[in-house]
Amino acid sequence: MSFPEGFVWGAATAAFQIEGATTADGRTASIWDTFCQIPGAVVGGDTGDPAADHYYRVDEDVQLMVDLGLHAYRFSTAWPRIRPDAGPVNQPGLDFYSRLVDKLLENNITPWLTLYHWDLPQTLEDEGGWANRDTAYRFAEYAESVVGALGDRVDNWTTLNEPWCSSLLSYAAGVHAPGRQEPEAAVAAVHHLLLAHGLATSAIREQAPNAKVGITLNMYPIIPADPDDPADLDAARRLDGLQNRIFLDPLFKGEYPADIVEDLEPYGFSKHIRENDLEIISAPLDQLGVNYYAEHFVSGTPEPESEPEEAVQTNGRRPTGSPWVGAEHVSFPSRGLPRTAMDWEVQPDGLFKVLLRVHQDYPSIPLYVTENGAAYVDSISDDGSINDPERLGYIESHLRAAHAAIEAGVDLRGYFAWSLMDNFEWAEGYAKRFGIVHVDYETQVRTPKMSAMWYSQVARGNALAATVAP
Repeated sequence: MSFPEGFVWGAATAAFQIEGATTADGRTASIWDTFCQIPGAVVGGDTGDPAADHYYRVDEDVQLMVDLGLHAYRFSTAWPRIRPDAGPVNQPGLDFYSRLVDKLLENNITPWLTLYHWDLPQTLEDEGGWANRDTAYRFAEYAESVVGALGDRVDNWTTLNEPWCSSLLSYAAGVHAPGRQEPEAAVAAVHHLLLAHGLATSAIREQAPNAKVGITLNMYPIIPADPDDPADLDAARRLDGLQNRIFLDPLFKGEYPADIVEDLEPYGFSKHIRENDLEIISAPLDQLGVNYYAEHFVSGTPEPESEPEEAVQTNGRRPTGSPWVGAEHVSFPSRGLPRTAMDWEVQPDGLFKVLLRVHQDYPSIPLYVTENGAAYVDSISDDGSINDPERLGYIESHLRAAHAAIEAGVDLRGYFAWSLMDNFEWAEGYAKRFGIVHVDYETQVRTPKMSAMWYSQVARGNALAATVAP
């Protein structure tokens, strides 16, 4: 099962999840540094230091990519490292990423740079964060600084990673930093993140006219539990609007979906939209990143009520809310499918559905799977090798779905495994491992897992075996 010539095979990470060195060389606090200090916010009370110590192990990690035969490396730059407290440029922070880019290019690995993977400077959060329109303009300034330093060597630019997470999951549910549970702030954040994307797109193109600019969205098919039940159909409509269309439509159609604007009117959504905002947001893009992990199987019937206080006492976690503003009542019945260690259903056909949908509904945009992977409990053998057949099987099944999408006419040009290495998995701390490379957090020793060795063969051959791996 060959992939098209020139298909990009890569792996992805994010700055806060791997770098560590959270106070080194002028870096100041991000919202995640602050969030990690809230009791019960992160499993085990874990923090972003030392993470995978990537800040001090860049050479070793790039060599790891070389050994695996990767074509490209998707990474993010840390806003509080480059413009601490959203202030003037911090040259040592820029120099770190300049060295990384040079090292990648020396080894024929294409850098794919993401400007924002959730590490907003805490100073800006103190002023309202993404609920404050001014943050979008501060982001454009930060983008100018990064492209000014790296635009001569980096061709592929992603403005935002998963704005659904940095708006609804972060400001409505409070699951991610900054941990707020304010629906009005969350819907404001949706618009201001998109505005930031549009402003940054213009900033990139002004300084690097030949750059390829895109954004990465986490998109999931939304499946009604009972397609004949009006409540389930409405739940699916609402969630599809909040997960997918509220981002896709303004980006590619220059308008928000009317039904979702109406749903969010009680939360003041439309008051944040000013003249020319949608024109800025819908600036033409060169590519779209798709992050996919699972489908959402939804019902309009709420789950039986539980006692949140008891849950908190049992697992030590702080109470959180729902990210589904205006649809907090929806539930997610089990279909009895296999699940990952994150308790996410394994449904590779969902990736095919997502890719085909974007191809059909938002045509003419080249696609890249910029994240796909799974957390499982790894087995370490006596000889030190790491067996992870479940992760290998997960990635393989999703690559077969991606191949099927290409055969169906989808312009899919690359795949990035999430993640290159085990890391700080946000609110799950170090308890969940997504890496195809194992990290011993005590010694920081990297060990490629069985999935990494298999993925390396796929990348080198640009093809999957005709039969499924055992």
